[in-house]
Amino acid sequence: MAEAYPWQEALWQQLAGRTQHAHAYLLHGPQGIGKRALAERLMALLLCQRPKGLEACGECKSCLLLAAGSHPDNYVLEPEDTDKPIKVDQVRDLVSFIVQTAQLGGRKVVLIEPVEAMNINAANALLKSLEEPSGDTVLLLVSHQPSRLLPTIKSRCLQQACPLPGFEQSLAWLGKALPDSDEQERLELLTLAAGSPLAAVSLQAQGVREQRALVVDGVKKLLKQQSSPSQLAEAWSAVPLLLLFDWFCDWSNLVLRYQLTQDEEGLGLADMRKVVQYLAQKSSQGKVLEIQDWILVQRQKVLAKANLNRVLLLESLLVSWAMLTAQR
Repeated sequence: MAEAYPWQEALWQQLAGRTQHAHAYLLHGPQGIGKRALAERLMALLLCQRPKGLEACGECKSCLLLAAGSHPDNYVLEPEDTDKPIKVDQVRDLVSFIVQTAQLGGRKVVLIEPVEAMNINAANALLKSLEEPSGDTVLLLVSHQPSRLLPTIKSRCLQQACPLPGFEQSLAWLGKALPDSDEQERLELLTLAAGSPLAAVSLQAQGVREQRALVVDGVKKLLKQQSSPSQLAEAWSAVPLLLLFDWFCDWSNLVLRYQLTQDEEGLGLADMRKVVQYLAQKSSQGKVLEIQDWILVQRQKVLAKANLNRVLLLESLLVSWAMLTAQR
């Protein structure tokens, strides 16, 4: 049974309480807030033969088959490999499933995550099934980045934004999810996860705090001319590229914010506050805006799974970063 998160309760009452369901839902919001669990919970309810109130019973034939991963009227579509696109052949297999008659005589339910992983051909292959799914079929599309979806995909779904929990609610939940961590560690993880509690748990499992310490130390050495861009690009080989771009994008935002406000409360996590303040005082807004634009473009390429030369990309980033404090 999928976990029921407290911050989803109002949305769950709204979705589960519907007397008539849409043929396609687009559940969207930041990664790490429990959208997949919400979709799985709704999937179980839609397939259940004897629902108990607003929940699946967990005991009927349909619930038992779903729990065993062998329900004939349930289809989950996701990338075959992590960080790979959903291919058009996968969508064609899904379309073949959709046109079939439900074997248990009830609904067929499809879950696609993340829907933005579909390439253009795969997305186009899904359009007709999204518009007119055969029989009593419900499609649950989960998206972390709805801005990357084709308008024709979004227009065929009932779009539902999923709530991000409040900071205090997230910290309380993390206290139970990570009982061996202290409050400061949970606070740092939640900040690094942009307030998404499940993402914070994932970051902790990946050892992201240790990776960030390595990167922060490297940035300080770069600015002191104690390490070169090529040395750091090599030293950071184990750090995910997207994480690096997220951090540098965040730091450039903090630099700009301090240049505009001089607000020392808005300097971010303690590990980079002095560096952010130094860069804000020594660099021009024009240079910071220029490198921020470049970072955003490269980050988008990473998200799009472009074939990038990681070392050259990081060297370019670090050369530009080091040049921020050069003569204006």
